[in-house]
Amino acid sequence: MDKYNWGRLNHLQLGKYAEYFVKMEFTLFGFAVYDSEVDDRGIDFVVRKDENNYYDVQVKSIRGSTEYIFLQKDKFSPRKNLFAAIVLFFDGKPPQLYLIPSESWLTPDALLVSHDYEGKKSKPEWGLNLSKRNLPLLSRFTFDDVVQKI
Repeated sequence: MDKYNWGRLNHLQLGKYAEYFVKMEFTLFGFAVYDSEVDDRGIDFVVRKDENNYYDVQVKSIRGSTEYIFLQKDKFSPRKNLFAAIVLFFDGKPPQLYLIPSESWLTPDALLVSHDYEGKKSKPEWGLNLSKRNLPLLSRFTFDDVVQKI
């Protein structure tokens, strides 16, 4: 059996795996991890670096790279202590993890976008355009690099 056959997991299983994976990576870097009992505010968990520094984390995961990820603006409002953890699953490979400071969306580019959908049914959202062309732009958010700076 192929260890990294992500296709055998359904959507909920993959999401839960991603969340636990991100928690364990934070733990490896010495953070304390606190679960959110109810995810009604767009926060999956909180990490604590020390007694004065807490960070809220929202986890998003996808299979492959040519998809669009969004975070609703009413639940993901950019601030210094809010991060989006992005986990990409490619069959045959271990998960790829990225950590994006929420304030990065305040300076949109080809990868990080803002959609307000004024006059439409969709709620305003921050987006992540994960096309093959934009995938290299994610490298600035590699988890190991970003987590060491916070």
